[in-house]
Amino acid sequence: MRNLVQRWVCVAAVALALLAAACVRARANDSLSWNTNQGRVTADIRSLNVEHLLGRVAAATGWQVYLEPGTTRDVSAKFKDLPPGDALRLLLGDLNFALVPRTNAGPRLYVFRTTLGNATRLIRPANAKGGVRNTRAIPNELVVRLKPGAKIEDIARLLGAKVIGRIDGLNAYRLQFQDEAATDAASAQLAGNSDVTGIESNYIVDAPPSAVQVDPTGVPPVQLKLDPPGSSGRVVVGLVDTAVQSLGNDLDSFLLKSISVAGDANPDPNSPTHGTSMFENMLRSIAAATGGNSSVQVLSVDVYGPNPTTSTFDVAAGIVQAVNNGANPINLSLGSPADSQILHDIIDQATQKGIVVVAAAGNNASAAPFYPAAYQPEVLSVTASAGNQLASYADYGSYVDSIAPGTALVVFGNSAYLVSGTSSSASFVSGLTAAIANSQHMSVSAASTTVLNTPGLQFKAPK
Repeated sequence: MRNLVQRWVCVAAVALALLAAACVRARANDSLSWNTNQGRVTADIRSLNVEHLLGRVAAATGWQVYLEPGTTRDVSAKFKDLPPGDALRLLLGDLNFALVPRTNAGPRLYVFRTTLGNATRLIRPANAKGGVRNTRAIPNELVVRLKPGAKIEDIARLLGAKVIGRIDGLNAYRLQFQDEAATDAASAQLAGNSDVTGIESNYIVDAPPSAVQVDPTGVPPVQLKLDPPGSSGRVVVGLVDTAVQSLGNDLDSFLLKSISVAGDANPDPNSPTHGTSMFENMLRSIAAATGGNSSVQVLSVDVYGPNPTTSTFDVAAGIVQAVNNGANPINLSLGSPADSQILHDIIDQATQKGIVVVAAAGNNASAAPFYPAAYQPEVLSVTASAGNQLASYADYGSYVDSIAPGTALVVFGNSAYLVSGTSSSASFVSGLTAAIANSQHMSVSAASTTVLNTPGLQFKAPK
């Protein structure tokens, strides 16, 4: 197993940069004007923390902005009517950045000191006062659970709400209201309703960073053949993520018919989705563990659909679909800082059935809880390694159980891509657990214990 880990780690080098600057508060007279229609930027900034600066950039442009954790810079710049590229160079100084276009969505801006793959921390758009908006809860939605027999349609009609999601077996429903004030009023009414057993916010779960194209030289394709699964005892990994695309070269035989809980996705055919990257990473770990033949298959459950984000409700609904269709283990290479009771309860119910749930620990270089990975002891939480140590971006809270390579190489079409983060680590462990369970004819739970006891995959929290 030690050799497996050593063989798996492959590092793609990207540009390096040096920076050492103190973080300071933004001054009231700092200004940034970003005219997206004309493609011109004007700035008069005397002293501004780079994270606050990027929050303003995200708010002004609508871009998704990612920063390498631990990156600091005291921004000071003054210019007028510059193109965005020139403006970013002056604002970011010695920091590296990449503006990556996307089909049917706004660009992503990556800002980093070391490599692009380490830019994993999503920066929240700043509000009008320069602070970061609390956008974790969807302001006009509630998740409501009812007693058996109670009718959500009657309750929604009284509240003036729409039912936009349901998990019927759990009597759980997603309600949408006209605005935040109506949501608050409805929450107060629901609290006094004897048919209601639970009320909570629905939280945003952002899509993990996409793969970045790299030089394909030396990146081998996956070498794996499907052994026909038996009629009983087969191992199916539930991949709850974005949509998964075709990989071709007989690898599609490992993918069962996909399920979507968030509508039909329309992924860019020229680059892999995050779900596709995780699927291929699983296949690579299975191939390394088995010698190139396996009957493990993967069930893709798309919880994002055509949307740039998902929610805790849809992630919960996706897990239910994976469980109901025989998946074990279930891989969750996603998450957020938001603690969701319905998500926790569904994971708890799944683990009580002997299902192993593997989740990414988070990419915030923090010990703070990141969910669902922090649901302990139900979840097998995985953080990321770089070489023989904790990756610079990886979370390391007391809830972390295992550590695995945080870099995955993906061959898609005629190109190669790099994806970094604890999401890669989680998919590696999910694939490895499934491969051991299948090849050694043991339960998935027993296989996960084997993985946790494997040298190189055991995590020790930093002191």
